[in-house]
Amino acid sequence: MSRTRFALRLLATPVAVVVTLVLLYVLVGERTDAIEVSSLAGEGATTAHAYDGNVTTALLEHLRLVGISAVAVLLIGIPLGVLLTRTRSRVVSWVVNGSFSAGQAAPVIGVLVLLVIWADGLKTWIPYVAFTIYAVLPVMRNTVEGIRNVDPGLIDAARGQGFSRQQVLTRVELPLAVPIILAGVRTALVLLVGTATLATFVDGGGLGDIINDGISNQRDPVLLTGAILAATLAVAIDWMAGIAERYLSPKGLRTGSTA
Repeated sequence: MSRTRFALRLLATPVAVVVTLVLLYVLVGERTDAIEVSSLAGEGATTAHAYDGNVTTALLEHLRLVGISAVAVLLIGIPLGVLLTRTRSRVVSWVVNGSFSAGQAAPVIGVLVLLVIWADGLKTWIPYVAFTIYAVLPVMRNTVEGIRNVDPGLIDAARGQGFSRQQVLTRVELPLAVPIILAGVRTALVLLVGTATLATFVDGGGLGDIINDGISNQRDPVLLTGAILAATLAVAIDWMAGIAERYLSPKGLRTGSTA
């Protein structure tokens, strides 16, 4: 792929996101319906243009939900993936894979409700726990696949040079597995952005509050604002993760596709 074509593809996503947000701002911002203005801009605002109110608060809460959950996913998923490549016990692999597969297969709203019942004293952390359980599987599986796909000849060569098992892992296997691991991280981030809207049902905040207000008050502009912001956030994060996936990969393994 030529540099020009790659640059155009690189710019297409942010341009589309900006155009979408500008259109949303223009079309929704002039609304003067009292309920819509209150939902989007907060009490005392006269038009929905005052996005420094509820919308900004919900967006920041959403980013916090995604960010903290993403860190937890990385801290759990990558070490577990490495562990699964180091154990020969099928029972351990079956238990770990089965547990997180069930976590992703189960409806997130169901997991949230169960956690509220079982751990009501930790209500503040319930959304983070549920979202982490839901999104850790792609990172863990891609870590396993990335390490297992490393050329055995390279591992033998490293051992022949006197590398310890830990050095082989940190200097050979993990660096070569980076593209596949980052692809899993990219998938997990998009999953987190979408599922974070459900935090509203356990008073966790986020853009789900805006969406829920639109549904409960039967105000389509409010509903669309929350939904479009969540969708554009997912697209933007996927684009940034694609950039990272390309430029954090070893030079010899980079591809010309991004986003």
